Amino acid sequence: MVDERLTARQAEALRVELAELEGPRRAEVVAAIKKAREFGDLSENFEYHAAKNEQGLLEARIRTLRHRLDNAEIVEEGSGDEVGIGSVVELADEGGEAMTIEISAVGGNGTVSPTSPLGSALLGHRPGDTVEVHAPRGSWRATIKSIR
Repeated sequence: MVDERLTARQAEALRVELAELEGPRRAEVVAAIKKAREFGDLSENFEYHAAKNEQGLLEARIRTLRHRLDNAEIVEEGSGDEVGIGSVVELADEGGEAMTIEISAVGGNGTVSPTSPLGSALLGHRPGDTVEVHAPRGSWRATIKSIR
């Protein structure tokens, strides 16, 4: 079962993050736990509990990334002709306010998920098209200025 669509570039970014977490980050957390154990009584050892909590968060992120990569469908990067996964889209809302976003399931600054209200409204459209975005806070319209 495919959970999400990723471009090869997006999948590689997830693989790089996973390698960092499974290598150096995991080693740092193990070292922090070992050091905290040296402080004695574990029941009242804040450093130990903080390190164990960090380890839990790290392992959860590793599981999430592995699941995403194992269940992803690799798709072609969007072209300049129509909005697709990986497209960088310049658009303007009804008030003329411009924004630039990337359609990406990876996340990060300046990205929107292809399954979000804005992402799903833009997919398949071309420069010059006006789309209706049905968001939880209300509907709005945006015009696609360019795609790269």
